[in-house]
Amino acid sequence: MLKNIPCKSVTQTLFCLYLILSFVASSPVAAKEPPDAPILLHAARVFDGSKMRTNTSVLVINGKVAEINTRDSFKSNSARTIDLGDATILPGFIELHAHLAFQNIPAATVLKHGITTIRDVGGPVHMPYGGDGSLRVLTSGPIITAPGGYPIPMMGEKNIARAVSTEKEARDTVRDLINGGAVVIKIALEPGGEQGAPWSSSHGHSQGAAHNHHSGHSHHDISDAQQTHIHDKPARHASQSKKTWPLLPENIVKAIVDEAHKNNRKVTAHIAEEQGAQIAINAGIDEWAHVPCDIIPETLLKKAVEQNVKIVTTLDTLSKCSGIAANASTWAALGGEFLYGAEVAHPDIPWGIDVQELIYMRQMAKMDLTDVLRAATSKAGEHLNFPLLGTLQQGAPADIIAVKGNPAHNLKILEYPDLVLSGGKIIVNNFD
Repeated sequence: MLKNIPCKSVTQTLFCLYLILSFVASSPVAAKEPPDAPILLHAARVFDGSKMRTNTSVLVINGKVAEINTRDSFKSNSARTIDLGDATILPGFIELHAHLAFQNIPAATVLKHGITTIRDVGGPVHMPYGGDGSLRVLTSGPIITAPGGYPIPMMGEKNIARAVSTEKEARDTVRDLINGGAVVIKIALEPGGEQGAPWSSSHGHSQGAAHNHHSGHSHHDISDAQQTHIHDKPARHASQSKKTWPLLPENIVKAIVDEAHKNNRKVTAHIAEEQGAQIAINAGIDEWAHVPCDIIPETLLKKAVEQNVKIVTTLDTLSKCSGIAANASTWAALGGEFLYGAEVAHPDIPWGIDVQELIYMRQMAKMDLTDVLRAATSKAGEHLNFPLLGTLQQGAPADIIAVKGNPAHNLKILEYPDLVLSGGKIIVNNFD
């Protein structure tokens, strides 16, 4: 068709190039599937949010999981097929404790490294967005605290904290945050001074430090035992003298919890020691934003477990705290539930899945791998009241990652997924 067209002069050459490119673009061989074309994923292993399965494939249609079934059941399917071979498919991870907006961390980087949903806490509030080819971002908005309370002394109030001094102010603030899009309400119950706590400077570090930490990771095979030594370094911060940051009184915390519950929102509390834990328990707080830094009496931990409180781990950022291992171990022994959160944007945390966090969850909380994966996927989605998020069940959002190999043999590969889908759209694909 094109061989008889003269292509001698510059003008003719450009015209020929145009025709050739037009022909190639219209060729059936070169035609691309539409963005929402069905995708069929085959792999040696599939973690569906509940258990690891073999001989299982996942069909994605219109941004959702249409079917998960045996490979043979899809033989006659006409979807685009991606055979991943000796790989593991998982739901995208859900990070429940991030500070992306406050530290200006690129959402696209976090998505490429396996986190498909984050809950940004302690920053600007906005309506939920993303999940359709971009990172799904949920917010709490600024932290509600006492006048002069944490984090105001270290980071000020702008976009990170709101001080309240009466029950009415507290309720008005909760409603205002919810109207702005907050999916959870965060409060601070932090007097300061806990040994090993990074509060005074953790969020003030340069963004480059966090990026360098992430880019320094490698794909080398590293065992869990070897991984534990990665963070065996001098304490990040010198012991702090005891601070006297004011705490929200119990009656105001109760007003916050009551107003949040009336509006179908949970309340998460930054807690690091016994006094804050006691106020949180008395007020009916739903979630602790960290495993506490100081040792908490077992009697209080037991009461919190009985109230069905959930703890977001952040063990990696707090690994130098004196009570972190004891609290995690006791909480687990009492039957308490952990949810995954690594505090993305902290200078020592990767901009994506933090495998060191998973390792600490296995070691300090004695969780098996399946429970760790659930804490970062299906249990987190359930906690967010987001139906099927964090699962690969039929109808679930097609937020999917895949890694080459078996994470049970090398957890490190989870930090570098070779396939990432957000709402059924392919973001990373190192298999084709």
